Amino acid sequence: MAKKLEIRLVRSVISEKPAQRATVRSLGLRKINSKTVKESNPAVLGMINTVRHLVEVKEIEE
Repeated sequence: MAKKLEIRLVRSVISEKPAQRATVRSLGLRKINSKTVKESNPAVLGMINTVRHLVEVKEIEE
């Protein structure tokens, strides 16, 4: 069973580079405190690593 990650946007993307804004958007996050649940895989982990200063990540079990 694949691990699931709950990703929450905790900081604004206003002053960030366009590539980081696009990464946050592609994770499915729009506004501060918005949450999304994604499967843990190398692509998602790489995106989280790129914007790690903007998001908070929790591992959840299903």
